[in-house]
Order: sequence, then C-alpha cells, then structure tokens
Amino acid sequence: MDFTTGLNDKQKEAVLHTEGPLLILAGAGSGKTRVLTHRIAHLVENKGVAPWSILAITFTNKAAQEMKARVASLIGEEMANDMWVSTFHSMCVRILRRNPEELGYGRYFTIYDTADQKSLLKDILKVLNINEKNFPIGTVLGAISSKKNELITPETAVLKAGDDYREKIIAQVYSAYQKKLKDNNAMDFDDLLVNTYLLFRDHENILSYYQNKFRYILVDEYQDTNGAQYQLVQMLAKRHLNLCVVGDDDQSIYGWRGADISNILDFEKDFNSAAVIKLEQNYRSTQNILNAANSVVAHNKGRKVKKLWTDNEEGQEITILQANNEYREADLITRNIIDSIEQGEREYKDFAILYRTNAQSRILEEKMVGNSIPYRLLGGTRFYERKEIKDLISYLKVVANTKDDVAIKRIINVPKRGVGTASVNTITDYAMRQNMDFFEAARLSKELGILGAGPSQKVISFTSLIEELKEIVQTSNNIQTLLQAVIEKIDYLTYIRQTEAETAEDRIQNIEELISKTMHYMSETDEPSLEAFLEEVALVADIDNYDEESNSVVLMTLHSAKGLEFPVVFIPGVEEGLFPSYMSMTEGEDKLEEERRLCYVGITRAREKLYMLYAEQRTLFGQTKYSLPSRFIKELPNETTNLAKLNQQKKSFMANAMGEKKTFEVKTSPKPEMPVLRGQGSMSSSLNTASKKIENLPKPIFDFTEGDAVSHKMFGQGTITEINKIKDDVFVTIQFKSGETRQLSTRFAKLQKL
Repeated sequence: MDFTTGLNDKQKEAVLHTEGPLLILAGAGSGKTRVLTHRIAHLVENKGVAPWSILAITFTNKAAQEMKARVASLIGEEMANDMWVSTFHSMCVRILRRNPEELGYGRYFTIYDTADQKSLLKDILKVLNINEKNFPIGTVLGAISSKKNELITPETAVLKAGDDYREKIIAQVYSAYQKKLKDNNAMDFDDLLVNTYLLFRDHENILSYYQNKFRYILVDEYQDTNGAQYQLVQMLAKRHLNLCVVGDDDQSIYGWRGADISNILDFEKDFNSAAVIKLEQNYRSTQNILNAANSVVAHNKGRKVKKLWTDNEEGQEITILQANNEYREADLITRNIIDSIEQGEREYKDFAILYRTNAQSRILEEKMVGNSIPYRLLGGTRFYERKEIKDLISYLKVVANTKDDVAIKRIINVPKRGVGTASVNTITDYAMRQNMDFFEAARLSKELGILGAGPSQKVISFTSLIEELKEIVQTSNNIQTLLQAVIEKIDYLTYIRQTEAETAEDRIQNIEELISKTMHYMSETDEPSLEAFLEEVALVADIDNYDEESNSVVLMTLHSAKGLEFPVVFIPGVEEGLFPSYMSMTEGEDKLEEERRLCYVGITRAREKLYMLYAEQRTLFGQTKYSLPSRFIKELPNETTNLAKLNQQKKSFMANAMGEKKTFEVKTSPKPEMPVLRGQGSMSSSLNTASKKIENLPKPIFDFTEGDAVSHKMFGQGTITEINKIKDDVFVTIQFKSGETRQLSTRFAKLQKL
C-alpha cells in the first residue's frame, strides 16, 4: 500500500527512510504529524513490522490521541491499539506500574500535582525548622525539579552542595522530600521520568526487555526533551538504533523548565550514521508571515539553517500598532475584533491573543467583558486544581492509597467534622515516632491512646468512611458509583452551598462535570480501575481540554500556544524588557535566543493575519515605565509590515504641513521609524526616554503570611498560597473563592486581611 500519496518529496523521503537513526527537522506547519503517522503505517503494512514493537512518544495527551486516531484511520483500530502511542510521562507510568517493587513502591502509587508537592514541602520545611521566607516553597520546588531533570539524586545533591549553605539546605530538603514521597507511596511528575531511568539503570533485565520490545522508536517535539527524557530515549534505542526524532530547534522555547536544545542540535554527534531530512514547506501560513518569521529567527546563531516557504498566497502585511498604554493597546485589539465580527468577516474563534506573561491578561480580560466578547483563558486555574474538584479527587486518592498523607490531611476535616489542627498534628507526631502511616495511626487513635475519647471518635468516623468507600470500589469497581457515594455520604453539595454561597452554582456545575468525566471513563474503558482513572486525571494538561470549536476568542501565553494555529493572531507587549524579557536581556545570548524563538513561534501561529502591538508606557508588577519597541519588530523585513507605508505617509504629511510642494523620496531603512498610532490621552514624551519608575510609590506590605484570608475589591475573598519578594516589592499569590488564582503586588492591590 502506498502511504506517500499526496506528500511532498521531502515528506515521502521521511516516510520511506525506516532503518537507522533519522532526524526530521520539521518547520512550523510543515505537516510533521502526517509524516509520522504515514511512516508508522508504512512500517506496519509494507515492512511487516509488528505494531506492538513500535513506540511513538509525543508531549501532550491531545497530540498522542490525535496521532493514534490518524494511525487507526490508516491501518485499522485493532493494530493501532497494539502499539504504544503516548507521552513520556504516560509511558513511564505504564512501565513503573509493572515494576514498582524494584524501586520500593507499591503498584498503586499516587501521582502528585504541584499543589500536592507544595503542601508536602510546607510540612517538611516546618519539620526541619527552615524559614519559608528564606526558602520560598516555589523556589525550593523549582530547584528540586531542576536537579531531577538533570538526574541528580538527593545523595548526589548533598555531595555537589559542598560548603554552599543554600545548596546544602536545598539538598537536605530534597532528601527529606523524596523520603516522604516514598513513605506516601507517591511520585511527582519528575519522579516518573527519574524512577524509570533508575529502573533501567539498575535492572539490566528490565531495560533489555523494553529494548527488545521496541524495535522502532519515534519521538515528536524532540527539541523539548530534558536530560532525563534524553537518557531514556538513548537507553531504549541503543539496541536497534531505529530511532526517528522529529522536531524544530527554532521552536525550542522551554529551556526554563529543563528542555535542552542541544539534544536536537547534537543528534548527529550522538548517532554518527544519522540521516537528516528538512521539512520546509509550510501548509499553514501566508508567505508574508513566513518571511517575517524566517527573518526574525535568522538572527539566532545556535540553530540549524532552514527556511520556511509555502504555495499559499502572499497574504496581508503584518500590522504593527503603537498604543499610549496597555489600556489603549487592549482597546485596539477589541476594536479590531468587533469590526471584523460586525462586518461578517470572522467568528470569535478565529482570534487568539498571545502574550509573553500571564500578568498581561487582566486588562485584556476586562476589555473582553466590557465589550461583551466571549473569550477563553487558557493557563488559568486548571479544572482539576479547583477546590471542589481537588477535594473530591483527594477522597478518591485516599480510597486508592491510604498512605497518601497529603490527600488525607486535605480532607480529614472537609466537610467539617470537628477534627482540628491540633489532632492532626498529634497523630502526625505519633506516626513519625512509631514509623506508622498517618491513616493507620488515625484509625487506631483511640486504642493507642493518641487522642482523647472525643477527638478520636471524630477521627475514627473519617477512617471508617474511607473503609466503607473502599468496599464500594472493591465490590463494583465503578468509579462513577464511588464518586456519587462520596458526594452523598459527606453531603458535599450542602457543604458547598453553605461555605461558598457566592460561587456555589458554578462549583456544583464543576462537580457535575467531574461526574460526567467518570461516566465517560466507565463507558470508554475496557478495564476500568480507580488507579487508572486517577492516573488519567493526574496526567491531563490544560491544553488537552482546548476545544477548537468553541466560538470564543482565545487568550493564552505564547508558551501555551505552541502546536496551535489561528486565522488571526494578536501579540501585545512587543517591547524591550517585556518581550524579550528583561532577564533574557541580562543573562546571556542563550536566553535571548530562546526569546527570539518564542517570537518565531508566536508569528507562525497566524494563518492569515498577524498584529504586533507595543505601548509607549506600561504598568506591570506595580511599576510604570516608558517602553521601547522590541528588537523583534525591528528585525522584521520592511516589505512584510505596514511600517514603511506609514512612515512614507507620515513624511508626506509633514511635507505638506510645512508648505513644501516637492515630492519626498522615501528610502527604505533596515530599521524603520516606529509610527505613532495614538488614541486620546497620548503622552508627548519621546520613546527614547530611558525607562524610569514613577516616584512616590505606595510601600509594599511585608506582614502577610501564607494561609492569610484576604479580600480584594475586584476579585473578592481568597487565601494567600505563596509569597515572593521581587526586587523592591512583595507579590502574593491568592487562590480566590471564584476559582481564579492571581499574583498581585502588595503595593497596589489594596488587600484587606479578614
């Protein structure tokens, strides 16, 4: 069967090259998923490769599901189901579930999300008597994650710390954190990778099994792999060397979370016999947009040379807009959207607003609401991180794994059953001294004399409830039945109505959505289990829930947008110090080049029309500064934007105003002037004015602590979950009762303690 029909020459070459190491450099919009799926189909149908000996790895569940569906359409669902098509993390969970005892874990280990990790670290810092102000939980968690990405174990971290006080403390916390994870029979996301690596490293028989099993390995988005993922790929591919990696070094934008661009740049060094095929024909964007993207990214030195082209039309020029401030910038965006809608040219879902930092979204959201524009904010509070969902999932986690102290402590008094902090602390202390599980100590709290008669009875009512729920799942194995039993037995809906009156209906709708999720899981899964359901929930990403058909404008960060495309894209805040970020401008060429790659990603999300905006001044993180247009705007070719035309009109206007009748000859400059497109209230200050702070700023507030209940005029009541001191300000992260999470400056937020 010919699986190359309709492919271009380079795509055909990539499909037919099946043996040995292969690097496919796939530019944005070049049809790489089609190449991968047709390559798999060719291997199975024409080369006689058993489907179960193929491993295909990508980075999101959404991409994995799409890839599997496409393969099924080519070779049939039965064969597609026999192959492993998954994310790195899903692959690792599958391997670890089969061999947990080799690492000292039980089969039904829990997977901790970020909130679980922070809760556990908070307890550890308290036990170790380490001041959170000196070692903020977010900072410590980031340091531990970085070590895991580099496969640095706690023991190695202690040795590497040497006499560095801060590193010694972090290594100490890391060691305690890993011990507690194992005690809780839990792993975080990084552990899934690291523990699989350790399993392969220390158990040759297990590694050998998977090396023999996977004769052909395909890895998508290879430029996004970190140190642990790189090592896993190297280990698995070592025996047969039939490794095909697909990626684009120009879209490597996750260095801040451990991705190592050298993995793709050095592929030919790792595999001397590697073939390299470049996919440069783009099927997404107009040539004008591609010319702009090519020009910007060509300023990077650390890249493999490639140049996108298309058979699509030349298309519209890129529109560069200057606004007075971030409010006028948002007005320009909403006005363009409204005009297109009113003229019948577009639907709301055709528009995406992509920004460098989440802090930019607030004003854009206000303008969307003020103009009655339906919108979706991707990257806000994830569905599974909302309080009501987290509570119910925690009940399910405890039923599956009573060693999970983090989940137990979250729900032992939810809804309130009279179990106070003092009782929890007493049980915790006893369990630690006797080397017992918290749940077991709680269950025996009366007969062991841990608590008095009254408090112990309240604790035992909780442990008895968990035992009842365990019987339900053991009897029926129905996750929907179990969830509904939890909701009914603890009367959770009444609890929500009483404690979250203002947002109760929205929260109840979320709970109904969770019930629907369990119904879908039960109907779509051949062998359902509570552990598998919790695994699926834990591994879902925000982008996996993105619905392309929902008719609303999409707001998201540039980082979140990779892999997506839209007819019309707005990129606000294209200013020096914001995009590229100030840190990237001061921390070396590598950081700046990653920012430029991020700009390349943003530009290539647009299919038909692109707007890039910058403001004369902007208030961000409590500081108001004058702004300069980004170097990325100046790196755009003149012929791709509206700048040259606007400059010519500006000069002609000035000539006429001065009474001159001669025609001005306008020469094209490699760095055109920035045209001024101002609205009312324009500032007359020159854009060349150096950035400066506004004087007489309010003073930051230092006496907030994590857990404080606060009130904000716009967002309502919430709880402070994290505190960070940044330069001369204090920022607090607040989980509001509405479900939103915001980071606010204490200088300007006017927060009131409750």
